[in-house]
Amino acid sequence: MTASGVPIRSRRRLAAGALVVALLLGGSVIGGCTAGRSDLGTGSSVCYKGLPTAVSAVHGAGRLKGVRLVPLSTLRRFTTDLYHAARRAPGPRLTHVCLVAFSGHFTATTVEKHVGRQRGTLAVVELGYPDNRLLATLVVARQPLPFSHSSIGLF
Repeated sequence: MTASGVPIRSRRRLAAGALVVALLLGGSVIGGCTAGRSDLGTGSSVCYKGLPTAVSAVHGAGRLKGVRLVPLSTLRRFTTDLYHAARRAPGPRLTHVCLVAFSGHFTATTVEKHVGRQRGTLAVVELGYPDNRLLATLVVARQPLPFSHSSIGLF
């Protein structure tokens, strides 16, 4: 017993019960923010369907660094190699492309539809949007544009 007359064991149970209730309420609030969504909350989610094609373009090498849906007008500012590959693509004129970046060690002979440097530590696979056909694979030494979610404001 404490000075207030409430046993210590009861206080602990009460505190534990309050913690459980708080966690359940917090979980339901956070869960409500994401309920009913089947994507990542970014405009690039549609590009994840092209991952098998992108992995095949680098022959399974490297580590996935990011995926982006990029308008051609933005792409032109960052890399003309991929911009021109998209403009030359047969079929309907593209307005957007999906870019899938892999970090690792790549050479012109270890990727499909090579453009860019002969060797580098990043391969950026360019896929047509919305059909996910392989357009080009850019091999570079450094990342030509951001691929993290924190950089979404750029596009």
